[in-house]
Amino acid sequence: MKHGTDSLGFLLHDATRLVRRRFEARAADLGLTSAQWRALVHVLRAGRASQARLAERLEIEPISVSRLIDRMVEGGWVTRDADPTDRRARIVVPTDKSLKTFEEARDLAEVVYAQALAGLSPETRQTLMGALRTIVSNLSEPGETPCSLAHDEAANVR
Repeated sequence: MKHGTDSLGFLLHDATRLVRRRFEARAADLGLTSAQWRALVHVLRAGRASQARLAERLEIEPISVSRLIDRMVEGGWVTRDADPTDRRARIVVPTDKSLKTFEEARDLAEVVYAQALAGLSPETRQTLMGALRTIVSNLSEPGETPCSLAHDEAANVR
């Protein structure tokens, strides 16, 4: 295993950063950041989600999720409803705007993924995706649902 900028960690980080940057550039007209997109995918997948659950799924602090959701509410992407079972909790619910925009944002993401994978044969793409799934599986805690599964399930959100 190489160390330095050719290491697995650096390459994964750089690839993720560049995909995120390209998506944000393409999705700017939608008014949607990559962080908002990730949150929206989780909310749409669940139909509604508590802010605490979103913080857990996005692996960010609850205060950061609160700020993110504040911006999403301002943008008309989601609403906050009172949790009927816990008066202290707020449930994040997708709006019609997010449902209508989901397909367009997903299509933008697919264009970025296609750019990222350009020049790789179908066999190499399949090998890469399989290798990444194995890495995710190897490093996931027992009972944990990796975010990659959330992405696969998000493809079925309609």
